[in-house]
Amino acid sequence: MSDTDILFKPLSVGAIEIPNRVLMAPLTRNRALADGTPQEMAATYYRQRASAGLIVSEATQISAMGKGYKDTPGIYTDSHVAGWKPVVEAVHAAGGRIFCQLWHVGRISHVSLLPDGAQPFSSSAVTAQTQTFTENGFENTSDPVAMTADDIAATLDDYEHAAKCALAAGFDGVEVHSANGYLLDQFLQDGVNKRADQYGGSVENRLRLLREVLDRVCSVVPAERVGVRLSPLGQANDISDSDPETTFSAAYRMLSERKLAYLHVVEEFYGQDTSDADRSLLQRLRALYEGVYIGNGGYDGARAAKAIAKGHADAITFGRPFIANPDLPERLRIGAELNDPDEDTFYGGDENGYTDYPFLNPMH
Repeated sequence: MSDTDILFKPLSVGAIEIPNRVLMAPLTRNRALADGTPQEMAATYYRQRASAGLIVSEATQISAMGKGYKDTPGIYTDSHVAGWKPVVEAVHAAGGRIFCQLWHVGRISHVSLLPDGAQPFSSSAVTAQTQTFTENGFENTSDPVAMTADDIAATLDDYEHAAKCALAAGFDGVEVHSANGYLLDQFLQDGVNKRADQYGGSVENRLRLLREVLDRVCSVVPAERVGVRLSPLGQANDISDSDPETTFSAAYRMLSERKLAYLHVVEEFYGQDTSDADRSLLQRLRALYEGVYIGNGGYDGARAAKAIAKGHADAITFGRPFIANPDLPERLRIGAELNDPDEDTFYGGDENGYTDYPFLNPMH
């Protein structure tokens, strides 16, 4: 038995069976049409990576107000559904499985990207000290407005509608994006959430929107086909919490009770060191979740196998390695050298740096 054999043991993930634990992380590539419809080349890109145990699609906005970057895909119009169908069909034809990541960026947006130049939504009117990607390149995010009760109600409708659209497109399930400083994270963490109503203050209140989103999504998609992504270390998009252990302990327990397909956790951000204290926190939180746990961040094959063998994770999602290595599972299985990613082609562009990375077997 080689060091990485454990990566190739099958696993039950909610309602689906996956043949290996090498999963593809959601990867924003900014190659959709301006209206959010995936381009034809997306079917090739995802099909090439169908040997992943599970693909989680690039973050896909649930509404026009959920958009935060140029040329990201949506999942809320008939055109979006029609655009995603051949992508999903290509993955299935190649023997793969794919979930749609449901995304609302909240305040990580710019007025030029939103309907009629609207200000972005957030839990509170606290501007993010970060940038987003617009037609003009990288620009500072716009000042957000605190969501009203009506805004929240409409957004819950949007999540339910997007979940219906994901099923109509043929996805095997959905992942609710509640990580990386986007909308649901902006309600969860008190560095942004300054509300005094039922959605702010206590941890229970700050968890309310995520609970309600899951209620609505799971009314359409069975819970065993729904995953959630969290990032407890708060290292993205100017997000923070005064007591992350208390906040995320409550979140993990709530999610554990729901018997979802999985919990997907960003444990490390590219280019940022994770301290021993952070690792210890992740371990304590991990013990609170009973169910399939998927780790993400900074893993190579050896680290992934070790995490699974120790029971820290059940599977691992890989990001950058899957961009450059469409056949990543096979490369990890035999210990082959990995292609290096071309960072200049990560965001936007054409097939270059998207569908042209070489396979070990050129028959692809």
